[in-house]
Amino acid sequence: MKKDGFRPMKDDQIVELERILLELKSVVVAYSGGVDSTFLAAFATACLGSDHVRAVIADSASLPRHELEEALTTADLLGFELTIVKTNEFNDNRYIKNDALRCSYCKSALMDAIGPIAIESGAQVVLGVNLTDQGDYRPGQQAASMAGARFPLLEAKITKEMVRQYAKQMGIPNHDKPASPCLSSRIPYGTSINLSLLGRIERAERFLQGLGFAEVRVRDFDDTARIEVKKEQMLDLVVSANTVHKYLKKLGYTYVTLDLGGLVSGNLNLSLAEAQAPR
Repeated sequence: MKKDGFRPMKDDQIVELERILLELKSVVVAYSGGVDSTFLAAFATACLGSDHVRAVIADSASLPRHELEEALTTADLLGFELTIVKTNEFNDNRYIKNDALRCSYCKSALMDAIGPIAIESGAQVVLGVNLTDQGDYRPGQQAASMAGARFPLLEAKITKEMVRQYAKQMGIPNHDKPASPCLSSRIPYGTSINLSLLGRIERAERFLQGLGFAEVRVRDFDDTARIEVKKEQMLDLVVSANTVHKYLKKLGYTYVTLDLGGLVSGNLNLSLAEAQAPR
Protein backbone atom coordinates (compact mmCIF):
# COMPACT_ATOMS: atom_id res chain seq x y z
CA MET A 1 0.00 0.00 0.00
CA LYS A 2 1.20 3.52 -0.75
CA LYS A 3 2.88 5.23 2.18
CA ASP A 4 2.08 8.72 0.90
CA GLY A 5 -1.53 9.63 0.25
CA PHE A 6 -2.49 6.71 2.50
CA ARG A 7 -6.08 7.84 2.77
CA PRO A 8 -8.11 8.76 -0.32
CA MET A 9 -9.00 12.34 -1.08
CA LYS A 10 -11.45 13.62 1.52
CA ASP A 11 -14.76 14.23 -0.21
CA ASP A 12 -18.02 14.29 1.74
CA GLN A 13 -18.49 10.51 1.63
CA ILE A 14 -15.00 9.80 2.93
CA VAL A 15 -15.42 12.32 5.72
CA GLU A 16 -18.67 10.63 6.70
CA LEU A 17 -17.12 7.16 6.54
CA GLU A 18 -14.31 8.29 8.81
CA ARG A 19 -16.83 9.80 11.24
CA ILE A 20 -18.80 6.54 11.38
CA LEU A 21 -15.72 4.41 12.01
CA LEU A 22 -14.36 6.74 14.68
CA GLU A 23 -17.74 6.58 16.38
CA LEU A 24 -17.63 2.76 16.33
CA LYS A 25 -14.08 2.81 17.79
CA SER A 26 -13.37 -0.89 17.16
CA VAL A 27 -14.58 -3.12 14.30
CA VAL A 28 -14.54 -6.67 13.03
CA VAL A 29 -14.72 -6.63 9.23
CA ALA A 30 -16.44 -9.50 7.44
CA TYR A 31 -13.69 -9.91 4.85
CA SER A 32 -14.07 -11.80 1.58
CA GLY A 33 -11.08 -10.64 -0.44
CA GLY A 34 -13.32 -8.53 -2.68
CA VAL A 35 -12.60 -4.84 -3.19
CA ASP A 36 -15.39 -3.63 -0.87
CA SER A 37 -14.36 -5.52 2.24
CA THR A 38 -10.66 -5.02 1.49
CA PHE A 39 -11.10 -1.25 1.23
CA LEU A 40 -13.25 -1.17 4.36
CA ALA A 41 -10.65 -3.09 6.36
CA ALA A 42 -7.80 -0.94 5.02
CA PHE A 43 -9.57 2.36 5.61
CA ALA A 44 -10.74 1.30 9.07
CA THR A 45 -7.15 0.43 9.93
CA ALA A 46 -6.03 3.86 8.71
CA CYS A 47 -8.67 5.52 10.89
CA LEU A 48 -8.61 3.39 14.01
CA GLY A 49 -5.22 1.70 14.02
CA SER A 50 -4.51 -2.00 13.61
CA ASP A 51 -5.24 -2.73 17.28
CA HIS A 52 -8.89 -1.83 16.74
CA VAL A 53 -9.54 -3.65 13.45
CA ARG A 54 -9.77 -7.36 12.80
CA ALA A 55 -10.66 -8.98 9.49
CA VAL A 56 -12.52 -12.30 9.57
CA ILE A 57 -12.98 -14.49 6.51
CA ALA A 58 -15.44 -17.37 6.27
CA ASP A 59 -13.98 -20.50 4.72
CA SER A 60 -17.02 -22.08 3.11
CA ALA A 61 -17.57 -24.65 0.37
CA SER A 62 -19.30 -21.91 -1.63
CA LEU A 63 -16.06 -19.87 -1.73
CA PRO A 64 -13.80 -20.93 -4.62
CA ARG A 65 -10.41 -22.15 -3.39
CA HIS A 66 -8.47 -19.69 -5.54
CA GLU A 67 -10.58 -16.84 -4.13
CA LEU A 68 -9.66 -17.90 -0.60
CA GLU A 69 -5.98 -18.06 -1.51
CA GLU A 70 -6.08 -14.62 -3.14
CA ALA A 71 -7.91 -13.18 -0.12
CA LEU A 72 -5.27 -14.53 2.25
CA THR A 73 -2.47 -13.16 0.08
CA THR A 74 -4.09 -9.71 -0.06
CA ALA A 75 -4.64 -9.65 3.70
CA ASP A 76 -1.00 -10.59 4.29
CA LEU A 77 0.20 -7.94 1.86
CA LEU A 78 -1.86 -5.24 3.56
CA GLY A 79 -0.98 -6.43 7.04
CA PHE A 80 -4.49 -7.22 8.29
CA GLU A 81 -5.00 -9.15 11.48
CA LEU A 82 -6.95 -12.00 9.89
CA THR A 83 -8.99 -14.78 11.44
CA ILE A 84 -10.38 -17.68 9.41
CA VAL A 85 -13.67 -19.18 10.57
CA LYS A 86 -15.74 -22.09 9.33
CA THR A 87 -19.41 -21.41 8.70
CA ASN A 88 -22.16 -24.00 8.97
CA GLU A 89 -24.65 -23.04 6.27
CA PHE A 90 -24.26 -26.48 4.70
CA ASN A 91 -25.69 -27.95 7.90
CA ASP A 92 -28.85 -25.92 7.33
CA ASN A 93 -31.44 -27.80 5.25
CA ARG A 94 -33.03 -24.49 4.26
CA TYR A 95 -29.77 -23.43 2.63
CA ILE A 96 -29.40 -26.77 0.87
CA LYS A 97 -32.94 -26.52 -0.50
CA ASN A 98 -31.89 -23.23 -2.09
CA ASP A 99 -35.04 -21.18 -1.77
CA ALA A 100 -35.31 -17.42 -2.30
CA LEU A 101 -33.86 -16.73 1.16
CA ARG A 102 -30.65 -18.73 0.63
CA CYS A 103 -28.44 -15.65 1.08
CA SER A 104 -30.25 -14.89 4.32
CA TYR A 105 -29.36 -18.29 5.78
CA CYS A 106 -25.76 -17.83 4.65
CA LYS A 107 -25.40 -14.40 6.27
CA SER A 108 -27.00 -15.71 9.46
CA ALA A 109 -24.36 -18.47 9.57
CA LEU A 110 -21.66 -15.86 8.96
CA MET A 111 -22.90 -13.69 11.81
CA ASP A 112 -23.09 -16.74 14.09
CA ALA A 113 -19.38 -17.31 13.39
CA ILE A 114 -18.23 -13.69 13.57
CA GLY A 115 -20.47 -12.46 16.38
CA PRO A 116 -18.58 -14.14 19.26
CA ILE A 117 -15.28 -12.72 17.98
CA ALA A 118 -16.73 -9.21 17.98
CA ILE A 119 -18.22 -9.65 21.45
CA GLU A 120 -14.92 -10.93 22.82
CA SER A 121 -13.06 -7.88 21.54
CA GLY A 122 -15.84 -5.38 22.26
CA ALA A 123 -16.12 -4.51 18.57
CA GLN A 124 -18.83 -3.89 16.01
CA VAL A 125 -19.28 -6.29 13.06
CA VAL A 126 -19.17 -4.35 9.78
CA LEU A 127 -19.81 -5.54 6.22
CA GLY A 128 -18.64 -4.01 2.94
CA VAL A 129 -22.11 -3.34 1.55
CA ASN A 130 -22.12 -0.27 -0.69
CA LEU A 131 -24.82 1.97 -2.15
CA THR A 132 -24.75 0.23 -5.54
CA ASP A 133 -25.65 -3.07 -3.88
CA GLN A 134 -29.09 -1.69 -3.14
CA GLY A 135 -30.05 -2.21 -6.77
CA ASP A 136 -30.22 -6.01 -6.45
CA TYR A 137 -32.15 -8.56 -4.40
CA ARG A 138 -30.03 -9.17 -1.28
CA PRO A 139 -31.90 -10.79 1.61
CA GLY A 140 -28.57 -11.50 3.26
CA GLN A 141 -28.18 -7.82 4.09
CA GLN A 142 -31.38 -7.85 6.11
CA ALA A 143 -30.29 -10.98 7.97
CA ALA A 144 -26.92 -9.44 8.81
CA SER A 145 -28.55 -6.20 9.93
CA MET A 146 -31.01 -8.05 12.15
CA ALA A 147 -28.04 -9.84 13.73
CA GLY A 148 -26.45 -6.50 14.57
CA ALA A 149 -24.09 -5.79 11.65
CA ARG A 150 -23.44 -2.28 10.36
CA PHE A 151 -22.75 -1.20 6.76
CA PRO A 152 -20.47 1.86 6.96
CA LEU A 153 -19.98 2.20 3.18
CA LEU A 154 -23.72 2.20 2.63
CA GLU A 155 -24.31 4.60 5.52
CA ALA A 156 -21.76 6.98 4.00
CA LYS A 157 -23.49 6.68 0.59
CA ILE A 158 -20.40 5.27 -1.11
CA THR A 159 -20.97 3.53 -4.45
CA LYS A 160 -19.04 0.63 -5.96
CA GLU A 161 -17.24 2.95 -8.36
CA MET A 162 -16.21 5.19 -5.47
CA VAL A 163 -14.86 2.18 -3.59
CA ARG A 164 -12.69 1.28 -6.58
CA GLN A 165 -11.43 4.86 -6.92
CA TYR A 166 -10.62 5.16 -3.22
CA ALA A 167 -8.96 1.75 -3.15
CA LYS A 168 -6.79 2.71 -6.12
CA GLN A 169 -5.74 5.95 -4.40
CA MET A 170 -4.73 3.93 -1.34
CA GLY A 171 -2.66 1.53 -3.44
CA ILE A 172 -4.88 -1.46 -2.64
CA PRO A 173 -3.88 -4.14 -5.17
CA ASN A 174 -7.34 -5.56 -5.87
CA HIS A 175 -9.01 -2.20 -6.61
CA ASP A 176 -10.05 -3.47 -10.06
CA LYS A 177 -10.91 -7.03 -9.02
CA PRO A 178 -14.13 -8.24 -10.69
CA ALA A 179 -17.05 -9.10 -8.43
CA SER A 180 -17.16 -12.79 -7.56
CA PRO A 181 -20.37 -13.90 -5.84
CA CYS A 182 -20.42 -17.27 -4.09
CA LEU A 183 -20.67 -20.44 -6.16
CA SER A 184 -24.18 -21.16 -4.90
CA SER A 185 -25.39 -18.12 -6.83
CA ARG A 186 -24.84 -20.10 -10.05
CA ILE A 187 -27.58 -22.59 -9.14
CA PRO A 188 -31.24 -21.74 -9.90
CA TYR A 189 -33.48 -21.26 -6.89
CA GLY A 190 -35.30 -24.48 -6.03
CA THR A 191 -32.42 -26.72 -7.16
CA SER A 192 -30.72 -28.36 -4.19
CA ILE A 193 -27.11 -27.41 -3.51
CA ASN A 194 -24.43 -30.02 -2.92
CA LEU A 195 -20.64 -30.03 -2.80
CA SER A 196 -20.31 -32.00 -6.04
CA LEU A 197 -22.33 -29.41 -7.90
CA LEU A 198 -20.28 -26.53 -6.53
CA GLY A 199 -17.05 -28.33 -7.40
CA ARG A 200 -18.19 -28.79 -10.99
CA ILE A 201 -19.09 -25.12 -11.32
CA GLU A 202 -15.77 -24.04 -9.84
CA ARG A 203 -13.77 -26.25 -12.22
CA ALA A 204 -15.75 -24.98 -15.21
CA GLU A 205 -15.20 -21.34 -14.32
CA ARG A 206 -11.52 -21.81 -13.54
CA PHE A 207 -11.07 -23.42 -16.96
CA LEU A 208 -12.75 -20.49 -18.68
CA GLN A 209 -10.73 -17.99 -16.65
CA GLY A 210 -7.61 -19.81 -17.81
CA LEU A 211 -8.70 -19.13 -21.39
CA GLY A 212 -8.82 -15.40 -20.69
CA PHE A 213 -12.41 -14.88 -19.56
CA ALA A 214 -11.67 -13.16 -16.26
CA GLU A 215 -15.33 -12.32 -15.62
CA VAL A 216 -17.47 -15.38 -16.22
CA ARG A 217 -20.41 -17.23 -14.71
CA VAL A 218 -21.38 -20.82 -15.39
CA ARG A 219 -25.03 -21.14 -14.47
CA ASP A 220 -25.78 -24.78 -13.69
CA PHE A 221 -29.09 -26.13 -14.99
CA ASP A 222 -28.54 -29.84 -14.27
CA ASP A 223 -27.40 -31.20 -17.65
CA THR A 224 -26.95 -27.72 -19.13
CA ALA A 225 -24.17 -25.19 -18.52
CA ARG A 226 -25.23 -21.66 -19.43
CA ILE A 227 -22.12 -19.51 -19.80
CA GLU A 228 -22.18 -15.76 -19.25
CA VAL A 229 -19.29 -13.57 -20.39
CA LYS A 230 -19.06 -9.90 -21.28
CA LYS A 231 -20.68 -9.17 -24.64
CA GLU A 232 -17.39 -7.96 -26.10
CA GLN A 233 -15.89 -11.39 -25.36
CA MET A 234 -18.67 -13.49 -26.85
CA LEU A 235 -16.89 -13.89 -30.19
CA ASP A 236 -13.75 -15.06 -28.36
CA LEU A 237 -15.81 -17.71 -26.60
CA VAL A 238 -17.31 -18.86 -29.90
CA VAL A 239 -13.79 -19.18 -31.33
CA SER A 240 -12.93 -21.41 -28.36
CA ALA A 241 -16.22 -23.31 -28.57
CA ASN A 242 -14.78 -26.73 -29.32
CA THR A 243 -12.27 -26.56 -26.48
CA VAL A 244 -14.85 -25.28 -24.01
CA HIS A 245 -17.50 -27.78 -25.07
CA LYS A 246 -15.10 -30.70 -24.78
CA TYR A 247 -13.98 -29.75 -21.26
CA LEU A 248 -17.43 -29.03 -19.88
CA LYS A 249 -18.74 -32.29 -21.33
CA LYS A 250 -16.07 -34.05 -19.28
CA LEU A 251 -17.48 -32.34 -16.20
CA GLY A 252 -20.85 -33.96 -16.85
CA TYR A 253 -22.77 -31.35 -18.82
CA THR A 254 -24.74 -32.64 -21.79
CA TYR A 255 -25.41 -29.20 -23.23
CA VAL A 256 -23.09 -26.17 -23.16
CA THR A 257 -24.74 -22.87 -24.10
CA LEU A 258 -23.84 -19.18 -24.34
CA ASP A 259 -26.19 -16.61 -22.83
CA LEU A 260 -26.59 -13.96 -25.52
CA GLY A 261 -27.60 -11.43 -22.89
CA GLY A 262 -24.05 -11.39 -21.65
CA LEU A 263 -22.78 -11.40 -18.08
CA VAL A 264 -25.40 -10.11 -15.65
CA SER A 265 -24.58 -10.14 -11.95
CA GLY A 266 -27.47 -11.64 -9.99
CA ASN A 267 -29.01 -12.98 -13.20
CA LEU A 268 -30.89 -15.78 -11.45
CA ASN A 269 -32.60 -13.23 -9.21
CA LEU A 270 -34.60 -12.11 -12.26
CA SER A 271 -36.73 -15.24 -11.97
CA LEU A 272 -37.85 -14.08 -8.52
CA ALA A 273 -38.89 -10.69 -9.84
CA GLU A 274 -40.80 -12.31 -12.70
CA ALA A 275 -42.57 -14.67 -10.32
CA GLN A 276 -43.70 -11.76 -8.13
CA ALA A 277 -44.75 -9.52 -11.00
CA PRO A 278 -48.53 -8.98 -11.41
CA ARG A 279 -50.14 -11.08 -14.10
